[in-house]
Amino acid sequence: MFELLILILVANGSPVIVSYCLSNRFSFPVDMGASLNNRRLLGKSKTWRGIVSSVFFTVTVAIILDLGAMNGLLISVAAMSGDLVSSFIKRRLSMPSSSMAPLLDQVPESLFPSLLMAEIFSLNSFDIVIVVACFVVLELILSKLLYKVGVRRRPY
Repeated sequence: MFELLILILVANGSPVIVSYCLSNRFSFPVDMGASLNNRRLLGKSKTWRGIVSSVFFTVTVAIILDLGAMNGLLISVAAMSGDLVSSFIKRRLSMPSSSMAPLLDQVPESLFPSLLMAEIFSLNSFDIVIVVACFVVLELILSKLLYKVGVRRRPY
């Protein structure tokens, strides 16, 4: 469970760190500016750079933890899919890009990889709830810390 949580944190945190390091360089929106009902599909903060960095760092950490590159790839893709789903929902709710939506911002990006990897990590339903709950708490704490040190532009 702990290793899965680490990989989910890496998958979701690496785009934030890479964004800080690269600023706007190589920042191409996943939705390429497309909209639905006069609202962006995902928003400007969901970028290909973020997805690529998530995959790269999650696969790298999975290899270091001896969990295999494929598991790292699957966790990253599931986490980023959850992140994109929450962004899509937030745009439909007329919430601006990068706005805070407690639980909607954390649950899909931790639940999707937990469900996908449940068999591989021998997780039962209770374990999945624990992983998601731990991720929610850790993500909120780490976001505030990254804001305080200037890595994040907002404390969430």
